[in-house]
Amino acid sequence: MSLQTLAPTSKSSEIVAALRRDGACIVRDVLSAETLARLDADLKPWIDRSQPGADDFTGRRTKRTGALVARCPESRAVVTHPLILTAANEFLGPYCERIQLHLTQTIDILPGQTAQILHRDRLAWGGYIPKPIEPQFNTIWALTDFTEENGATHVIPGSHDWPLERNPESPGESIQAAMNRGSVLCYSGTVIHGGGENRSDSERIGLNVTYCLGWLRQEENQFLSCPPHIARDLEPALTDLLGYTMGNYALGYYSHPEMVDGLPDTLPPEIAIGRSPDHIPGNTLISGGPAAEQLGDIVAAAGRRQQGS
Repeated sequence: MSLQTLAPTSKSSEIVAALRRDGACIVRDVLSAETLARLDADLKPWIDRSQPGADDFTGRRTKRTGALVARCPESRAVVTHPLILTAANEFLGPYCERIQLHLTQTIDILPGQTAQILHRDRLAWGGYIPKPIEPQFNTIWALTDFTEENGATHVIPGSHDWPLERNPESPGESIQAAMNRGSVLCYSGTVIHGGGENRSDSERIGLNVTYCLGWLRQEENQFLSCPPHIARDLEPALTDLLGYTMGNYALGYYSHPEMVDGLPDTLPPEIAIGRSPDHIPGNTLISGGPAAEQLGDIVAAAGRRQQGS
């Protein structure tokens, strides 16, 4: 029993096929040495300041560090990596109009950390999502080598097809996703998995970036982790993932507390960060509003007011 390992030149459809068959796969050597070096320099100060977890699930010898889109510019290209993002959209596309960023987090498993309990990530929403709906596409990027000794993630291939109430009978049912630094483990929200025991004398660092259906509550509140005054300077593809766009028709609009003159009072989230909305279906709340030549100035002013509010 093993996980399929794909080449970095693989197609997104191969990743999706592996997740539908096994619940997980590895794509090897995706990030270059130069990219990894920049990530290390960007992330390390934040990881160093982070505290270990306060319970057995998060890990009493594990440090978790979030808000990476806001704090660490080098992480943004990983969040929007074309191969992975295309696979995430293909995998979750049958269940939503658009996907969104669920969380960003480094996971630093220190020597002496015991194995995490095996679990399904979809339980973040309790048991309320029907089994046929897959809510997540998850990744963990290896920022150090992942080995059996230092806590490589455990996965039970095929467990995404089990009834949700079925639990593993023994740790021996899982395998570890050993992979080189720069590789990525992709896995569904339904497959059973968990962090491994670190029996080595060095830390195991992974970059956890996960995506979910656009109509679900995100695990990491992106509007607080990356508020409008930061999001307004990011690329539209990234702010859309954060949630600064409509998830569907009438899903995610807002009204400015002081009202924006010249615009309808029901506004798409892009206005809050000084952007015009895109043309994805369901994002039409300013149709019938001001003329195109006026919209840019109104939107920019609204974004400045949002920043100051």
